[in-house]
Amino acid sequence: MTGRRDRGTIKQKPKDAKGTLKRLLGYVKTYRLIVLVLLILAIFSNFGNLMGPRFAGSAIGVIEEGINKGKGMVDMDKVIHFTILMLSVYVGSNILNFIVSISMTRVGRSIGKNMRKDVFDKLMCLPVGFFDRNQAGDIISRVSYDIDVVTTCLSTDVIQILTSSVTVAGCFIMMIIISPPLVLFMIFTIPVSVLFTRFMSKRTRPLYSKRSANYGIMNGFAEEMFTGQKTILAYAQEGTFSERFSEINKNAAEAYRDADSLGMTMGPTIGMISNFGLAAIGMGGALLYLYGIVGLEQISSFILYSRKFSGPINEISNIINEIFSALAASERVFNLLDQPEEVKDIYNAVTLADCDGHVESKDVTFGYIPEKTILRNINFIAKPGSTVAIVGPTGAGKTTIINLLMRFYDVNSGSLQVDGLDNREYTMESLRKNFAMVLQDSWLFEGTVYANIAYGNENASKEEVIKAAKAARIHNYIMQLPNGYETIISEDGGNISKGQKQLLTIARAMLYDTNMLILDEATSNVDTNTERHVQHAIRELMKGKTSFVIAHRLSTVQNADSILVIDHGEIVEQGTHEELMILKGFYYSLYASQFK
Repeated sequence: MTGRRDRGTIKQKPKDAKGTLKRLLGYVKTYRLIVLVLLILAIFSNFGNLMGPRFAGSAIGVIEEGINKGKGMVDMDKVIHFTILMLSVYVGSNILNFIVSISMTRVGRSIGKNMRKDVFDKLMCLPVGFFDRNQAGDIISRVSYDIDVVTTCLSTDVIQILTSSVTVAGCFIMMIIISPPLVLFMIFTIPVSVLFTRFMSKRTRPLYSKRSANYGIMNGFAEEMFTGQKTILAYAQEGTFSERFSEINKNAAEAYRDADSLGMTMGPTIGMISNFGLAAIGMGGALLYLYGIVGLEQISSFILYSRKFSGPINEISNIINEIFSALAASERVFNLLDQPEEVKDIYNAVTLADCDGHVESKDVTFGYIPEKTILRNINFIAKPGSTVAIVGPTGAGKTTIINLLMRFYDVNSGSLQVDGLDNREYTMESLRKNFAMVLQDSWLFEGTVYANIAYGNENASKEEVIKAAKAARIHNYIMQLPNGYETIISEDGGNISKGQKQLLTIARAMLYDTNMLILDEATSNVDTNTERHVQHAIRELMKGKTSFVIAHRLSTVQNADSILVIDHGEIVEQGTHEELMILKGFYYSLYASQFK
């Protein structure tokens, strides 16, 4: 239950922030026309907001002019006129903002959908080794959490950073037009804000990368614990795993705290710097007013623009945090997308059709990693229609041979031939379609009993499905279910027993018309009485097929045409049951130990 983690996924900072951003924008390219229109609308919305303070200042200017003329001389019609104009541009801007926000959210979710499709398609092309090295929870975290972070950023921050930039530039221009002397009182805040933002960005970027990695680890551990919950309860290890989760949860929480607590300081700090600028404007405006250089209209408009100027700077600083968080998350997604895919078919690969089922292994040597060899000099011949049993102690390399037959991995040296050709010379799809498999870890998907049996043979008729179920001795059980063959099986067959799951996968293999068959502990989850029935069904299934059978219970392989005895990655004995018993070697010891 210790699980596997790809430690290489934990990065302290993005390796190529510009390249990652470029790849993200590549997803936006599909919607470039919509995004362009939305950007234009967003700019118009900002222009409307920029006119608001000008109209407010004009209204105040009218009031100031009336006060200077004398009591009752304020032209209220003009005040109302400028007030209506101000309200109109604000209402219009907010309507445009609403349209842009809703539309960009839809675009963002569409981009997220496309990214998830790309990731899922990639997962379907990755070799088995990738899933052996990476936790399922960490992969799920990249598909869900990381892509959500990325799409949220694209949905809101792309538009927001543009509109904020337009607001900052527009406000600065308007302030220069209104009163250049007042600009001098607040100009010092701009370089201070920029330098502070750059300094903080360098510190927060690696923290967001660490946060994403820690969340992946936590999700992976949680998924593993949920899968093995019954085992944890059976061994009374709840406390142990709770403590381990607490530690992992603590690391994730601390990573989140470190990233967000530092990131959250940017907005308030920029706000404080802006407030210093506002105080300077207030003091400078008072002095300039006393000397008649500016009026209340200019001061009021300038203050409103200065507030609008500082607000987007705060927003930009927060957006930068979100962008770095999105870059950290997207780097994990692109890291998955950049994983080498399963070995492609060689040039002019042959389609394996009308397979005879003649399999021969010639001096095959293999290791999952180059430094550690699992199989050494494996040699055997499986004639068409024969049964080859593979036996040996746990960890001897039995399942590894099956992985090589199916080309989940390729041999390091030697040759594994099917019908006289190296299996690497066939197309991957055609090779695998010539094998039916019944594994110890039976897998069912959420759907009807009928769909699960017909999996891989979608054109099978109802009669053929029922015939296969009867042969697997599962038909009577199916008919007792609430809706018979239309009964929905929950995810991974959670609502039926392991033995029933095993029988359903045997029925599935019986329906799958192939000339080669792999049985990996196919009866390990059924009781002794049921096993006798299933063994009879399996013998029917194996007729005319080249069959490879992995079994720990040696009583089930006595009738095999050839038995390969594997120990420490080597074939130490080979022959029929009778021949191996006469030798009184390793196989004899294994067999005798099971019947003591």
